[in-house]
Amino acid sequence: MKQYFSEAKQYFAFQWHITDECDQRCKHCYIFSEDACKKIDSMNWQQIQNTFYNCLDFCKVYNRLPYFYITGGDPILHPDFWRLLELLHRHSIPFTILGNPFHLSDRICRKLKAYGCEKYQLSVDGLRETHDWFRKPGSYDCTLEKIGCINRAGIRSVVMTTVSKTNRMEIPGIIDAVVKAGVNVYAFSRYVPSGGDLDASMTPQEYRELLVMCDKKFKEYEAAGCDTYFNKKDHLWTLYEYETGEFKIPALAEEGMIYGGCNCGNCHITILPTGQVYACRRVADSGAGNVFTERLADIWVTNMEHYREYTKFSKCAKCKLLAFCRGCPAVAKGTNGDFYAADPQCWADENSDLFRK
Repeated sequence: MKQYFSEAKQYFAFQWHITDECDQRCKHCYIFSEDACKKIDSMNWQQIQNTFYNCLDFCKVYNRLPYFYITGGDPILHPDFWRLLELLHRHSIPFTILGNPFHLSDRICRKLKAYGCEKYQLSVDGLRETHDWFRKPGSYDCTLEKIGCINRAGIRSVVMTTVSKTNRMEIPGIIDAVVKAGVNVYAFSRYVPSGGDLDASMTPQEYRELLVMCDKKFKEYEAAGCDTYFNKKDHLWTLYEYETGEFKIPALAEEGMIYGGCNCGNCHITILPTGQVYACRRVADSGAGNVFTERLADIWVTNMEHYREYTKFSKCAKCKLLAFCRGCPAVAKGTNGDFYAADPQCWADENSDLFRK
């Protein structure tokens, strides 16, 4: 089973890291997890322009619309950050910023909006003590405060949490805090083991219990008329909602099609400041080429094909939810060293009806 793009995916997402420069050294950061003394890499302006037009060429070849997630490090620290936004604006291309709160103000957020920024994503990885331990003192309060700046500018504010065994019991409290701060979108994804010393090994049952708690809280807020959108980003939500009856496999789903789940090698790629192209930033060793020296359209078909070989999934390939879930291959790779290994937090019983075809 090979499918280059998910069904009905009009946009193709480029997660573009223009610099490693950052105000923080987070304990779960992919950039510095294996080498705390890693040198700071950044693209120069010529490399940024070449990368941009390489991405546009890719979308022209495959008849997709580009969507950029501009990030780092903290992209706003790049000396050509505003020139890049001007370039995006000139071509009327939508984008989201994934960054820190420290350099935001009402003026800066209005400027971001003028260039066409649709969303600005911040991170909250625990309540105050835990979050500041992960990141740096004062980060928690600053992050919640800057949600207001983003909202007042007319940009959608997004908060993401990286969940591990360390902070999983704080997630309900985080939800309360960000809703109170007025965030527009909240989501969480799981920590991918990447060489650090965090105790991240949630059991499948522990993770399912977390989803139960969050689902209850989401529904309570929705019933109360809360404006926050709770994005069930982690693909194991699909398994959970199949069990609760909220997700049903479409009767007209075609054999061999991919309708949802992990976008790695499907409708998303990552570009690092060195020009290296990754199938997914969260998947270790998923480098497939270099945007400075190769055409992205060629990298896609020559070096990323193996991420779309869905029948290789050791557990998912036998499951009826293959076309809609597939768990998180990045977590599988980080835990077991195998992209196609079973998701270590997947609780699906291989003796259940999901595995009877």
